Amino acid sequence: FFCLEMVQNNPRVFFDISIGGEAIGRVVFELFADVVPKTVENFRVLCTGERADEGMTYKGCTFHRVIKGFMIQGGDFTNHDGTGGKSIYGEKFEDENFQLKHDKPGLLSMANAGPGTNGSQFFVTTVLTPHLNDRHVVFGQVLKGMGVIRAVENTPTAGSDKPIKKCIIEDCGELAEGEDDGIPVPADGDIYEDYPMDQSGLETTAERMVVIEKIKSIGNDYFKAGEYKKANTKYEKVLRYLVEPGIDKEEDDKLANLKAVIFCNSAACLLKEKVYSKAVEQCNNALAIQPENVKALYRRGQAYTQLKEYADAVKDYESCKKIDPSMEKTCNKDIARTNALKKKYEQSQANIYRKLWS
Repeated sequence: FFCLEMVQNNPRVFFDISIGGEAIGRVVFELFADVVPKTVENFRVLCTGERADEGMTYKGCTFHRVIKGFMIQGGDFTNHDGTGGKSIYGEKFEDENFQLKHDKPGLLSMANAGPGTNGSQFFVTTVLTPHLNDRHVVFGQVLKGMGVIRAVENTPTAGSDKPIKKCIIEDCGELAEGEDDGIPVPADGDIYEDYPMDQSGLETTAERMVVIEKIKSIGNDYFKAGEYKKANTKYEKVLRYLVEPGIDKEEDDKLANLKAVIFCNSAACLLKEKVYSKAVEQCNNALAIQPENVKALYRRGQAYTQLKEYADAVKDYESCKKIDPSMEKTCNKDIARTNALKKKYEQSQANIYRKLWS
């Protein structure tokens, strides 16, 4: 689905975006100067930093409003909450025209507070939004990096649809004609979109499984190489591709069992990364599908031990022994170790309380 063909001579601009201080990637936009040149020039100048000395730049600006299944909104470089921003033409400028419609995801459109109130705020659609036609000016589209837009779209929000983690345009600018867009071809061979709704050629479960197996294999290679964070990124991507059900019960069961495997793989990565609470969550997801999944029980036991939930850890190790007697020796060692850690922890806590009361 992405990347898309563009009209020759239309400007290309980019955003480098971070979420919670972590660089997520680059988005490249085409601006439709052939249809709405005045609106495009406003956005282009705010991207290039030509008027940054006046405080008019998207660099450092946040996406202050995110609604999953609708759009992400930014461009308020004065107040960062949707109440500010201004255009290069003054506080506001008129709606140029409504020739272009909100007929696909990945469109750039002007946010406003009613007719003729365009400033610097904009939004990027993540679904079809025909109800916005003739009310907001469409002036661009995502050429590459829709996965970055999806990452912002899927970040958790609080009141007023504000992302809990700051989503920031760390850098922005214009790309010259013929200039490389700065988005490298994936070295690991994962050429697939980060989110399946943006990937073409997934009409059947069989087609989807081909993509899933390739991404899973790349994740496995990362795990074997000790690159656990990258491995987990691939496993989480596989899980997104497994959301859609199959066409019958047989396919559904096959997909569910694969999902349980991927949840377990993700938990293994998270244990290596010492993200224990999330590891427990992924094991729980696997066990919701396969209640006697020994790998999920064992890894949850390991995570519980690290979280000092010693009784829960022992319970999981005991369950592993009952389901798979071949694990008895291993689990007995883990139970002994967990009980020793519990005793040591309780003694340290008792010492702390004695010092407090002395």
